[in-house]
Amino acid sequence: MKPILILGASGFIGNTLYKELGPYYKTYGTYHSAEGYEKNALFFSYSLEKGGLKQLLKELKPKLIISALRGDFTAQVEAHRYLAEHVRTHNCRIMFLSSANVFDSFRHYPSYEYDKTLSESVYGHFKIKIENQLLHLPVGKYVVIRLPMIFGINAPRTLEIDTAIKKDVSIEVFPNTIINVNSDVRLSQQIHYLINHKKTGVYHLGSTDLISHFDFIRTLIERRHNKSGIYKQVYTSNTMRYLATLPKENKLPHHLQPSYTDILDDLSLR
Repeated sequence: MKPILILGASGFIGNTLYKELGPYYKTYGTYHSAEGYEKNALFFSYSLEKGGLKQLLKELKPKLIISALRGDFTAQVEAHRYLAEHVRTHNCRIMFLSSANVFDSFRHYPSYEYDKTLSESVYGHFKIKIENQLLHLPVGKYVVIRLPMIFGINAPRTLEIDTAIKKDVSIEVFPNTIINVNSDVRLSQQIHYLINHKKTGVYHLGSTDLISHFDFIRTLIERRHNKSGIYKQVYTSNTMRYLATLPKENKLPHHLQPSYTDILDDLSLR
């Protein structure tokens, strides 16, 4: 069984991936400060600031490295520079979880896999830097996955909404921002498929249809809590703005292409 190493496996998305892949592959993960992993023989302490990637890769010899890292942007760029060189010179591949924010300068239409990236945000610019490092690798050596907003039953942003409803405080929404979405469980199944079928290249893994941020959050609250929320409506521009990544060429099978209604179903407490 070829080993997989998930960098950031103690985080929200990384841990969902670990639970999905663990029964099928020899899967290792890293943690930084999360409690409860110290005694897990398949988890290893790793800090972006302190380093240690070289020893970790030498010991585990992963055939696939999945990067779900969070933390200091500069340290992440340096870590991925090392990872890109490692992948270039060893018999392994890398899968990088990027973001729709690599397109946040383009406002008037959704973005597809091979559209030019351009960002006006620090976060999007940092993701582009790492993508560019990996896109220079030989074909077959990388998978870049651009993610929309990811929700889940116990996702941090979902729990924030639950807390706001419980305390009757306002929730920030963006009525003129058009998005697509995904859930942690569906994302892990999509990534499992990509690994099984040895897919490479750039993938946009989100719902196949679009909805305004305000409408999605409002519907989520009505279905999850059977009540209305208190909203602080934020307008980032005078026109509708798209922050959505859709697939055009690298499409998954139909049963792995959710709609935003499917994602809402995933988040229902009923």
